[in-house]
Amino acid sequence: MASKESYTPREIMTIMAAREINDGDIVFSGTGISMLAATAAKNINAPNSVIFFETGAMDSLLEELPFAVADPRIMYWAAANARLTDAFATMQNRITGDRVIAILGAAQIDIYGNLNTTCIGDYDSPKVRFSGSGGGCDVASFVPRCIAFMQHEKRKFVRKLDYLTSPGQLCGQNSREDAGLRPGGVSVVVTNLGIMRFDQESGEMYLDKFYPGITPQKILENMEFEINIKKAVPADPPTKKELQILRDVCDPQRLILD
Repeated sequence: MASKESYTPREIMTIMAAREINDGDIVFSGTGISMLAATAAKNINAPNSVIFFETGAMDSLLEELPFAVADPRIMYWAAANARLTDAFATMQNRITGDRVIAILGAAQIDIYGNLNTTCIGDYDSPKVRFSGSGGGCDVASFVPRCIAFMQHEKRKFVRKLDYLTSPGQLCGQNSREDAGLRPGGVSVVVTNLGIMRFDQESGEMYLDKFYPGITPQKILENMEFEINIKKAVPADPPTKKELQILRDVCDPQRLILD
């Protein structure tokens, strides 16, 4: 097993997210660390997973890590080079059942897994304006499982979002279903400190795993809201094999890892 000094926060986040992807999953991936996590899963623990992108490329060879979803390397030896509409149709297709999993990032998240990628402050006069939903709202509304990547900070784990961009469990309990949404949304949150999941009955976030060298208390100190830490267990650190594949096969050019 790797020691806690032998990997970076970005590397452990990538490996932990990759472990959430099962063999045979259909992975809707974005740019950056989400793309690296999907590629890592494909090369480590889910060789039969299928990665597709909003630009329409599906099941590409990915011999080199693309820099973005519009990178031409996305299309190399793809099973299909389709359109954005085809990608979103695949994401929403009920035939795929629970095999579709998406990877998202956000500026803010609340206790119910609702996400903000729109702005900080008032919408009409924000302190910071972000890129907005993109496909995030569609993904969170239709995909049965979503991984959210977050830096673990109080300004990101907030009691109340400045803007609700993408729905999680809304207000908890049955509120997502009552709003007419399918079951789904963010099912796991991967940060630089640990892994959070959501209680099936209340819809509230709880601490599932904490990384080597990190305590549950430190995780709570970096959130505006309290979560249940009673179920939490230490996470298995990245193995030497996982790190070797991540560094030498998935991102040897250090496009994302650095």
